[in-house]
Amino acid sequence: MSLKICVAQLNYCVADMPGNAQKIIDAARAAYQDGARLVLTPEMAICGYAAEDLFLRPSFISACDDAVNRVARELAGLKGLTVVVGTPTRGDVGKAVRTKSVEVQQRHNSARVIREGGIIASYAKHELPNYQVFDERRYFTPGQGSCVFQAGEGSDAIRVGLLICEDAWFEEPPRLAQEAGAELLVVINASPFHVGKGGERELRMRETCLATGLPLVYAHLVGGQDEVVFEGNSFALQADGLLAGRAESFKENLFVVQVESAQGAIKLVANSSPKRSNEADLWDALVLGVRDYLGKNGFPGAILGLSGGIDSALVLAIAVDALGPERVRTVMMPSPYTADISWIDARDMAERMKVRYDEISIVPEFNAFKASLAGEFKGLAGDTTEENIQARIRGVFLMALSNKFGSIVLTTGNKSEMATGYCTLYGDMAGGFAVIKDLLKTTVFALARWRNENDPYGTGSCPIPERIITRPPSAELRADQTDQDSLPAYEVLDAILSRYMENDQSVESIVAAGFERAVVERVARLIRINEYKRRQAPVGIRVTHRSFGKDWRYPITSKFGA
Repeated sequence: MSLKICVAQLNYCVADMPGNAQKIIDAARAAYQDGARLVLTPEMAICGYAAEDLFLRPSFISACDDAVNRVARELAGLKGLTVVVGTPTRGDVGKAVRTKSVEVQQRHNSARVIREGGIIASYAKHELPNYQVFDERRYFTPGQGSCVFQAGEGSDAIRVGLLICEDAWFEEPPRLAQEAGAELLVVINASPFHVGKGGERELRMRETCLATGLPLVYAHLVGGQDEVVFEGNSFALQADGLLAGRAESFKENLFVVQVESAQGAIKLVANSSPKRSNEADLWDALVLGVRDYLGKNGFPGAILGLSGGIDSALVLAIAVDALGPERVRTVMMPSPYTADISWIDARDMAERMKVRYDEISIVPEFNAFKASLAGEFKGLAGDTTEENIQARIRGVFLMALSNKFGSIVLTTGNKSEMATGYCTLYGDMAGGFAVIKDLLKTTVFALARWRNENDPYGTGSCPIPERIITRPPSAELRADQTDQDSLPAYEVLDAILSRYMENDQSVESIVAAGFERAVVERVARLIRINEYKRRQAPVGIRVTHRSFGKDWRYPITSKFGA
């Protein structure tokens, strides 16, 4: 027995059903020419993941049905080819769920099994995740039963048990497939990236193999969709859980798995991409997130304020790796408090990255604002008001350039700042995409050092001047200012944020771990009182298991701080 399987690890776009269908058709034809007789597409490949409230629109589901039928029709002549297509489907006729005051038909997160022009089997996902960024119970109802179909012909035929993503993390769906006679499990997935997630997946799927005694092929998608990124990294495991092969991460790939029979047992053979460092994964996730957000939304390029500081430097390096230097523009906007070394380092980095660099002073506008407000502010000392005016002038300039030339403004705030409110509404928060929104400040420094030691996209080695990394961080909105004037040391702050925000530890447990109570309580308070700012922040790339996005749904008005 010998069967070649192809995983169509491709970059599908949400709601581009014609384009996604064509990708599947092209991949299936290429795989068939290469000898594959089973092609797997990821979860919701026909419409992209996640389509959110589009799933509630009857016309959307109809368009998905049409696209699946087109795939079946155009592949009808490929004798012996079986294709699994992830798609939303309608549920039982007559059954409905209520959303607001409107009843809509039930939906399923499904897969259609296509062969020679027809749909020979269907499967609806059992386990609907409703945590982190997932909200599937809002849109879908659980499926029941199992789906086992035959792939290949004659002596090469094999009985395949089909699962969708979360199903494989639970005991019952794989067991049902095994009891129905499956000889191989295939799992189609749309599982958003966060650092370390790939290892978690492989470990859990090993447990599934050991529990069922069956080999497993894990089919995953790749690409950026708003705040989430999918890294590909499809893989195959033997029945004993050992790795048979792994596809490349963050790249489209037709990942081939050969199924063979050896001494009465099924063996999987595939090429294997080596494991990578967390920093390499993190960098590729950020680059892919930027590239797809701009590309799929039609932005011609990106613009950012280059301050000479670490955050904007890192965003620039990511943007150039994602888009190329010709599509990235930088603007230095000095104030009366901008240090000479900030000018020097900003110019230096722009030259290293070969991007357009302009300088627009905000001093005349700042003076004009102060003069206009002099009567209102008479007798009052300067404070954050004047600092915020500077940030907002810069925001106005960047948005004006964006409006005039069409490039999207990339904001440069990091997770530590977003957590504590160390950012200005309509100032440095003004923009369309927050590239490093989910990076703690300590991670920003670590990733900057990693990029200076690596050049994964060939845009230039050591792009970030060393002084940008080593100098004390400063917003430069008043004389001799540093971040630590108003925030704890970032090593302490980020450790508290990781415990409190990312892992839901209480103030008491963090204090018990050795942190100073006054500092912990202050950080918790800053997180609580700055929720209103985060609600107005641009969408940004999620790279941890808990981001300030769909992962974080806290009330703005709240007195709870424990």
